[in-house]
Amino acid sequence: MKCEWVRENITLHVYGELADDARHELEQHVARCADCAAELKAEQEFHALLSQEREAEPTPNLLAASRMKLQEALETAEQGRFWHRLAFDPANWLRQVRFSPALASAILILGFAGGVGTSYRVFVHPPPPTGTTPTPAEASITGIQSITQQPGTNQIDIKYNTVSTLETQGSMNDQRIQQLLLFAARNNYNSGVRMDSVDLLTQKPDVSQVREALVYALRYDTNPGVRLKALDGLGGFVKDDVRVRDVVLEALVNDSNPGVRTEALRLIEPVKADGSVRGVLMTLAAKDQSQYIKSQARTMLAQLPEID
Repeated sequence: MKCEWVRENITLHVYGELADDARHELEQHVARCADCAAELKAEQEFHALLSQEREAEPTPNLLAASRMKLQEALETAEQGRFWHRLAFDPANWLRQVRFSPALASAILILGFAGGVGTSYRVFVHPPPPTGTTPTPAEASITGIQSITQQPGTNQIDIKYNTVSTLETQGSMNDQRIQQLLLFAARNNYNSGVRMDSVDLLTQKPDVSQVREALVYALRYDTNPGVRLKALDGLGGFVKDDVRVRDVVLEALVNDSNPGVRTEALRLIEPVKADGSVRGVLMTLAAKDQSQYIKSQARTMLAQLPEID
């Protein structure tokens, strides 16, 4: 098991959302890996801070709906990895098929469904005429090569790679442009392109998919510049969106970049009286390694009224 998988699933583990087999594998890995153990401990401590003085618990309906959306997102995210493993390690999958009749039946059903789907696509939705560029949803995108906004206009040029490099143009209101920007923000290997994409996405933070991409970038992007851009786009939602507030607090506590932490501290200023924010500030004021963060946390706490 790779550390990357463990770190991607630590949050689910802390919230009790992992399946039993995945939870067991994660716990076994953490017992052997000091780095992942430290990551798990930090996430548990952060979760404990956020759990303090919560004003309201989510309703059962909201929790059930959220779990359904999470499961759908996980199934979509895992789909690419499934085909990658099938393509690059066929022997392993053949061994699994040999010892698992249920898996063999599932593969047979998938093959049949794929044939039906292809027939439907050919006869009901024929491919675009020769010489036209397919939309990003139809193309197999492998990466975004560049993103350029034409000076003084709302036009955005995006070059993206399939088997060959293609290019499309449009405004931020164009669904194709938004899809490519979302892809670039999450998947592109070029940090400069990710930064350009996140910078443009901050113009549309009211779109739910865009806000999710900004949250993802703040939490997982390895480039601090990209994380700062994501913070900039999320700043207006710290007051009203608890999930945004939590991810900003997570950046304040755990981010390795002082600039990101300082900006996160500035963004929580309007909600410093919130119970979870107060708890984080108290922890930072008591033992944070950054003297600046510690000092600012103490100043913000001093401005709050005493709790009876």
